[in-house]
Amino acid sequence: MSEQTQLPRAMPRKRTPGEKTGTGRTAIEVSGLNFFYDEKQALHDINLNVMEKEVTAFIGPSGCGKSTLLRCINRMNDLIDGARAQGQIRIGGADIYEKDVDVIELRKHVGMVFQKSNPFPMSIYDNITYGLKIQGRKRKRELDEVVERSLRGAALWDEAKDRLHESGMSLSGGQQQRLCIARAIAVEPEILLMDEPCSALDPIATARVEELIHELKKQFTIVIVTHNMQQAARVSDRTAFFYLGHLVEYNDTELIFLNPEDPQTEAYVSGRFG
Repeated sequence: MSEQTQLPRAMPRKRTPGEKTGTGRTAIEVSGLNFFYDEKQALHDINLNVMEKEVTAFIGPSGCGKSTLLRCINRMNDLIDGARAQGQIRIGGADIYEKDVDVIELRKHVGMVFQKSNPFPMSIYDNITYGLKIQGRKRKRELDEVVERSLRGAALWDEAKDRLHESGMSLSGGQQQRLCIARAIAVEPEILLMDEPCSALDPIATARVEELIHELKKQFTIVIVTHNMQQAARVSDRTAFFYLGHLVEYNDTELIFLNPEDPQTEAYVSGRFG
């Protein structure tokens, strides 16, 4: 395929007439963020606002910084030796990088679903109640209610209700990923981060997760990293395009895919590179 050959352009999901998204409020405010792995700078002066109860997609080629930024939002990068951030990320008006921030408390409010489904080696029931028990919530009636609510929220209740005491590892790949989503929403976070949640799934399981994302944004603010531009176009309200650690363009998804302002964005979404 020649460099100038264009692939079919991803098309944003058509919204129904009168459909509204979000609340119009900012959920995450990123200001002047620079991020380093030792001496290597991975993010350069990132500024963007993620809107409440919308789906925001981060797209760009491998190594562009999108997953690094995602992990900055719940400070998962703190676990990497030599990693450091400069700048601000504000959630609920508070800078999450202030020294007195309780990172464990932060992660109660900012849940995460990883690229590879990672159910714990325990029952479906115990997977979902794990975080609640850590918080000291052990009343069986309450736990039972949370399990059902979370599995329903993850569109897994009908498939799992008769298997609650079987291992979470016994589920199919797509079911395991929805179990991980159920586990994340059980502690009722405000924000849900998804790092390529469908990359290991088949098309049918991917469609189920995408339908789920559309439902979950009624309750949660969702940020998704994806290499799949068609997926970004289908599920997101806003899209941010990153290249070499820089935020190139951030706008409504329809504008990013149909009328981008930056030539680099145009080249990427039309398939000329990346």
